[in-house]
Amino acid sequence: MRLLVTGGAGFIGSNFIRNYLRRHPDEEVINVDLLTYAGNVANMEGFSSHPGYAFIHADINERKQLEELFQKGIDVVLNFAAESHVDRSIEAPLIFAETNIRGTLNLLTLAHRYGVKKFVQISTDEVYGTLGRRGLFSEESPLAPSSPYSASKAGADLMARAFYTTYGLPVVITRSSNNYGPYQFPEKLIPLALINALQERPIPIYGDGQQIRDWIYVEDHCQAVEILLHRGTPGQVYNIGAETEKTNLEVVRSILKILGKSESLIRFVQDRPGHDWRYALEVSKIRNELGWQPEIDFERGLEKTIAWYLQNKKWWEEVISGEYKAYYQRFYGRRLEGD
Repeated sequence: MRLLVTGGAGFIGSNFIRNYLRRHPDEEVINVDLLTYAGNVANMEGFSSHPGYAFIHADINERKQLEELFQKGIDVVLNFAAESHVDRSIEAPLIFAETNIRGTLNLLTLAHRYGVKKFVQISTDEVYGTLGRRGLFSEESPLAPSSPYSASKAGADLMARAFYTTYGLPVVITRSSNNYGPYQFPEKLIPLALINALQERPIPIYGDGQQIRDWIYVEDHCQAVEILLHRGTPGQVYNIGAETEKTNLEVVRSILKILGKSESLIRFVQDRPGHDWRYALEVSKIRNELGWQPEIDFERGLEKTIAWYLQNKKWWEEVISGEYKAYYQRFYGRRLEGD
């Protein structure tokens, strides 16, 4: 089988390719990635020399270059490519619409034209909006996105659904809870808190830190996507979560405890506009229909994640010395100073 993976130099995409090729060494994977700030050549370590792997530096909005790949034969598309950080979407929403909606439409159009056997659209629980203290989002919950990021992902999901309904393209949509693990770009909560703690720098937490997220280790998410790639029913949406709800403050405190660092590093900063309070997913569909369940609990996953960052200091030092440094100072620096 020949897989086209978009965004395979990013956090979740690179973890998917690494794990997939380990389990399916005889299959082919073509990775298309534009290598924007969160895409990193170093993320492809461990599989870049695999005989069945090829990397193409390309934009999913560029039709001509992608069409050449589809003309050579693609069996399955897994669309991990996305602008994904909420803070950045608030500052520059057009970029998110371009990549997440227009780029997805471009891929769907080519997949339909060239008879792709399955299109897996990787989405997020954020498309559902926010929950109160009780309840869970099911696959039937209405979409009510709160940020330009989640709105762009909801738009992409609806476009994928339209291609299934209108053209019969065999689309599967996945909606995952918050991922964490190796190779995650340090704008996200866990690597941000971890790296700041290692450097004895303040750790910014929005508002009172009581926002609740369901956390899933990235390898568990990747295993679920692989199962859906092979056995997911076209036209269906599948929630992927580990049923591990933690407040942002609890997560940061857990990191500090494992590292033996003081909670005095925590700084509460002005809350994000439109900040969703709670996400939690009903995941019985993928469990009951396909037998998937997460294997790594939060405590073990967090320890594995911290161990990886401790062992890969060069990776994150190079990341934070580049474009991210200016971003950190612009967004978090002013908030830490009270602006």
